[in-house]
Amino acid sequence: MKKDADPMAPEIGDMSPEAFRAYGYRLIDWIADYLKNAESYPVLAQVRPGDIARQLPPQPPLQAESFDEILEDFEKLIIPGVTHWNHPAFMAYFAISAPGPGILGELLSGALNINAMLWKTCPAASELEEVVLDWLRQMLGLSGEFSGVLMDTASISSLCALAAARAAIPNYRIRTDGLAGRQDVPPLRLYVSEQAHSSIEKAAILLGIGQNHIRKIAVDDAYRLRPDMLSAAIAEDRAAGLKPFCAVATVGTTATTSVDPVAAMAPICREHQLWLHVDAAYAGSAAILPECRPILDGCEAADSLVLNPHKWMFTPFDFSVLYCRHMEILRSAFSLVPDYLQTTEGEHVRNYMDYGIQLGRRFRALKFWFVIRYFGVEGLQRRLREHIRLAQHFAKWVDQQADFERMAPVPFSTVCFRWVPKALGDSFDMDSEKGRTRLNEAIDLANEKLLDEVNKTGQAYLSSTKLQGRTVLRLTIGNIRTTEAHLRRVWALLNEHTQTLVQDVDRL
Repeated sequence: MKKDADPMAPEIGDMSPEAFRAYGYRLIDWIADYLKNAESYPVLAQVRPGDIARQLPPQPPLQAESFDEILEDFEKLIIPGVTHWNHPAFMAYFAISAPGPGILGELLSGALNINAMLWKTCPAASELEEVVLDWLRQMLGLSGEFSGVLMDTASISSLCALAAARAAIPNYRIRTDGLAGRQDVPPLRLYVSEQAHSSIEKAAILLGIGQNHIRKIAVDDAYRLRPDMLSAAIAEDRAAGLKPFCAVATVGTTATTSVDPVAAMAPICREHQLWLHVDAAYAGSAAILPECRPILDGCEAADSLVLNPHKWMFTPFDFSVLYCRHMEILRSAFSLVPDYLQTTEGEHVRNYMDYGIQLGRRFRALKFWFVIRYFGVEGLQRRLREHIRLAQHFAKWVDQQADFERMAPVPFSTVCFRWVPKALGDSFDMDSEKGRTRLNEAIDLANEKLLDEVNKTGQAYLSSTKLQGRTVLRLTIGNIRTTEAHLRRVWALLNEHTQTLVQDVDRL
């Protein structure tokens, strides 16, 4: 990296408007070319740990450097270490994408650089947030009892929801007395599915619930929480002197995208006075499709619900929405207004700092406003339907291929499957328990190798999970630029590498 100063840089103050305009045009051109040619990059960064850091100086520059040099180093040093989530063949985890209107909204948000902690600190940010989240509520078919607040991720949204659930417990005085060392109240109990996201457990750790007081409820053959087991667990815990306070349902679990029976869970929670939180971070977006609206059946009785439009509604990361039917309880869990934050508007406005842990808040609503207006509800619906169609298409290919098997239903745009090379069956004694165990271990190893080989090509990126103790591959379609051609290429890659790996099947 060179140390040449930018000849246009002033001695003091900011970059000049002329320089900003010149470099801004260059960056917009770069971004436009990047989005157009994203698939020319390897999806998965082809670097080893430490490769990037070793090329960067250990000390910061003492003198100003040219912006030309900064951009050159961005391309030379940073881009090789980027895993390209914007690549149309990024199909790992829950694929996300940043469309043009959302990127431009982020640009303006960065330029305005406001802090939306109080209504007064940026009225437009506060009121736009309220409006666009009400638009989304209508798109999802949720009742007007729900109000929304923007967070960064579902992890923080769920953390805040569980904090509200804890604050709602009568006579516990959590806000003033906390939980540590108390003998006057029984331990709290939280109920989740075996398939619940790890962020729920993290939230329970942070809130002082403790891992030992999280009860994981068994699932059925479709990986959905069993309401009968939930009801039995609550009764058992009450008899043991514990305090059940919250249950979490998942609409679109991380591993399989299964949908817990919220409608059956809601009356159980109501009977036992439990807060019901719904984690719909991924699949909730599908409810903007009338044909998928039933996935939120029962959610009208939920106390809170989280949805991440950055996962599957084409909004640049990060953008998570927490809906709550009891905003006054959410506010009671977090509101703390020192003298220097008091304003004359009082209760006539909503100060969003009161509804979460963060004081400083970005102008997140702006990019979502751009996305909804540019694509329209019908445009968003068409894109989601296409992703669901592509997932069904891929599932059909898996079902028709003798050496592959599908491992879960495909209600949305995620397919769970694995390679089961028939040649392996001849290598083990299938009449013995030991032989069957060794076969399953060999199949797991074969899938791990297959995943690694496909991802190493740089042409696609898939992820894996464990279902019933077995290694399973996951393919998720969520990028706005993904087409059937990209899907066919992934399927071809999988088949190409199985043909190579099967030759070494005896060594597995």
